[in-house]
Amino acid sequence: MEMSKAIHNGEMSAHVNHGEHEEGRHAGHSVTMFRNKFLIVLLLTIPILALSPTIQKWLNFSLAFTGDRFVLFVLASIVVLWGGWPFFSGAKKELAKKRLGMMVLVTVALSAGYLYSVGATFLFDAPDFYWEISTLTLFLLFGHWMEMKAIVASSGALGELAKLIPKNANLVRGSKVVEVSTEELKIGDVVLIKPGEKIPVDGVVIEGETSVNESMITGESKPISKKINDKVIGGSINFNGSIRVKVSKTGKDTALNQIIELVKEAQSSKPETQKMADIAAHYLTISAITIGTLSFLFWAFLSSQDFVFALTMAITVVVIACPHALGLAIPVVTSISTTLAARSGMLIRDMSAVEIAEKLDYVVFDKTGTLTKGVFEVTDIVGDKQTLGYAAAIEQNSEHIIGKGIIKKANEQKMKIFAVTNFKAIPGKGARGVVGGREFFVGNTALMEQFKIGNTFQKDVEKLASQGKTVIYVSDKNKVFGVIALSDIIREESKETIRLLKEMNIKTAMITGDNKESAEYVSSRLGIDIYFSNVLPGDKVNKVKELQAKGKVAMVGDGINDAPALTQADIGIAIGAGTDVAVQSADVVLVKNNPLEVVKLIRLSKETRKKMKQNLWWAAGYNIIAIPVAAGVLMPIGIRLRPEFGALLMAASSLIVVGNSLMLKRFK
Repeated sequence: MEMSKAIHNGEMSAHVNHGEHEEGRHAGHSVTMFRNKFLIVLLLTIPILALSPTIQKWLNFSLAFTGDRFVLFVLASIVVLWGGWPFFSGAKKELAKKRLGMMVLVTVALSAGYLYSVGATFLFDAPDFYWEISTLTLFLLFGHWMEMKAIVASSGALGELAKLIPKNANLVRGSKVVEVSTEELKIGDVVLIKPGEKIPVDGVVIEGETSVNESMITGESKPISKKINDKVIGGSINFNGSIRVKVSKTGKDTALNQIIELVKEAQSSKPETQKMADIAAHYLTISAITIGTLSFLFWAFLSSQDFVFALTMAITVVVIACPHALGLAIPVVTSISTTLAARSGMLIRDMSAVEIAEKLDYVVFDKTGTLTKGVFEVTDIVGDKQTLGYAAAIEQNSEHIIGKGIIKKANEQKMKIFAVTNFKAIPGKGARGVVGGREFFVGNTALMEQFKIGNTFQKDVEKLASQGKTVIYVSDKNKVFGVIALSDIIREESKETIRLLKEMNIKTAMITGDNKESAEYVSSRLGIDIYFSNVLPGDKVNKVKELQAKGKVAMVGDGINDAPALTQADIGIAIGAGTDVAVQSADVVLVKNNPLEVVKLIRLSKETRKKMKQNLWWAAGYNIIAIPVAAGVLMPIGIRLRPEFGALLMAASSLIVVGNSLMLKRFK
């Protein structure tokens, strides 16, 4: 940020205490420093105005005493040298980096006016400039104070996130519960969380049941039930039950701290628009100094005006041209958009992703766990009404994903699951067991063939298989009396996601390791434009490259198996990261496992880019109009822009940019 970086590297650095959340305190000290300087300079400027001969002439009063010019010199020196010190310090840093930024421009304006006035006091007879440079300093300080307040407010979500962690925790020590500082907790400690309390750290429930509000972390509004072995997130709120939690993460490893670090990382990253604004600010400074010099030369040597008038016009040019608004145009929007995204469970690691998101040509989804739930569920049951019951009895002790799907369906239908004896798993084929004195088999075609069991459901099996479903046979030792089809269920939100992306004229693609039938079925159900089946994890990156030859590509995956493809894509989006938010291969981390979040991200991108463009147009347009006026092009018709009004307009332009940026907070 043009202004904040220059100032932060100058005087404000003396106010900063290092440690956790340094940036928050840093910004807070910036606001305090500018406020204090503004108030003191305001008190000093009042007598400067009263003692100024120019002001006395305008207002038709007289206030003169022996040594009044020396009092004026002392007061103005304090205002310029002490009040303006942040700008001088910032200019020194800019010049050290061989940059001509806003601080250099402000320093030129203040220095020229002050040195001229000192000369008028001690060396030659001429009206002084004290009142003008004092009011200029006053307006500059006021503008910076207001801007810093706005910037702190826009990035305040980080501070709010940090406040979510309670200072103290109830540590279980044997039969006693003692209150300790949350910072003292170690991995393996057990803490008691009572109803209504905040959970102090990430951990695993080892005793009790409750529901937890995780909305401030994940964006999920409804309460999440928690029971033994479920994970909980530090900063979330326990609702209605007492639980004991074993600490699994502390300090920087917790989900909340990872979120804070990711938001900081995004806010420090520069999108291309910001880089363009920085370059524009640099050249604007050069232009302002050049035009100011030419203005001085014209009015001093090519007109009938005197030296003082020429110097006044030159100072007005450099003041009005300060690229303050230009320097703020992008960073304030960046700060607001990243914190807004974080509150909704969208963690932006690189702001360049926000710029690219509105230009996307393709969004590529990994199928399993992204467009689908990643768990097998029963979709069809064909045959005897006892088919599901016998299958559940055989599979009740199974850890296989198919078995779990069958048990889940039986539980949903509140079926009584019979006891099984002589159970035997047959690897790669299925299982067998005795239920109620009768032997049953549950498995695939290979199992039926092994035991030479007849099948009369061939047409049903072919139809279900053509839909990409996994078919399981249920039989006794004589014949198949039923089949169960299972599928990785498509998420309800997936179809809406694809529809909304099409409305945005963005094409969609799906990558999966599943067979063609399964991929084709899911693709057709969702209306996806392109699908790639039988793709090994290592080959996903090549499919992304194929699409990149046609346009900008975003890859949406789980952030682990899809890491190479996420890195290759123009935007890598890790979806459903939950508490594991530090997904280094992704540009954006979506906490919730919901593909609709991708649409939200693109909408936020469009709104963010719109604000950036509006700010840049205002900052550029303001300078295009204001600089010529300040140089005196309207003098023939009697319009002249004085330095103090130039300073006020400069501050106003910056506040307009900040205000426009803050309107982004209203975006839903």
